[in-house]
Amino acid sequence: MKKYIQLIRVKHYIKNLLIFLPIVFSKKIYVMDDLIKTIIAFIIFCIITSIVYIFNDIRDVEKDKKHPKKRFRPLASGKITKKQAIATIILLSILCIIMTIVSLKDNIYAILLLIIYLLLNILYSIKLKNIPIVDITILAIGFIIRVVYGSVILSIEISNWLYLTILSLSFYMGMGKRRNEFIKQGKKDETREVLKQYSENFLNENMYMFLALSIVFYSLWTLEMNTNLKNIIYTIPIVIIITLKYSLDIEKESDGDPVDVLLGDRILIILLVALAVILGIMLYNV
Repeated sequence: MKKYIQLIRVKHYIKNLLIFLPIVFSKKIYVMDDLIKTIIAFIIFCIITSIVYIFNDIRDVEKDKKHPKKRFRPLASGKITKKQAIATIILLSILCIIMTIVSLKDNIYAILLLIIYLLLNILYSIKLKNIPIVDITILAIGFIIRVVYGSVILSIEISNWLYLTILSLSFYMGMGKRRNEFIKQGKKDETREVLKQYSENFLNENMYMFLALSIVFYSLWTLEMNTNLKNIIYTIPIVIIITLKYSLDIEKESDGDPVDVLLGDRILIILLVALAVILGIMLYNV
């Protein structure tokens, strides 16, 4: 069972929590029907992301065998065969189709977003991940789709400043991931061809440009929200500290993967939980 949990990348479901942002900030989390809809939508998206990860692992299995870290993945290590991986994709696809038909049949926009995410990532796995800038852009679009998907489930409008905050943070994390892959593997890395077209200076400069933009956009979002939430502006220093801690982590011996960085740092987790609690208290007047 453990090998299949690793295959479908359960730990990466943490990224899909972005789907809950619209329901949280619209103060509808106590509306049971809306909460159930969002939870089901979250499960469907998690299945989609697992299908994408398995498809990518099947395509890259030979390259992954040469990678110092990826060679321990279930397919690359031989714990799971290609036939078993394909069978898993088929089972997950059937489950996803059934859940989508039952719960999202009246929401064409949500279904369209799922299809776009799936197609983008299949194209990414086949070809687009080898094109500089395009590879990072698709990673960033994936985060945006999660938030928009969460909003269309309940027909909730997203703040433009929140949208820009997530977009710039996504580019920041994507640049950070490529930067650390470049530093650790260099242009000779056979498992990530796109690294040959990047430079450390380019990735460094743009990574921190997007970090600065993220803080600016978040600050503007708090000013927009300040009408209803008078003290939300005081969360800005916490966000700055969180991004500084994240930056410090990826400057160390990290691969730059956002999930690994987060789960590998207890202080960062505590800071994020503290921010979530503070925002929750402000939003719901607990």
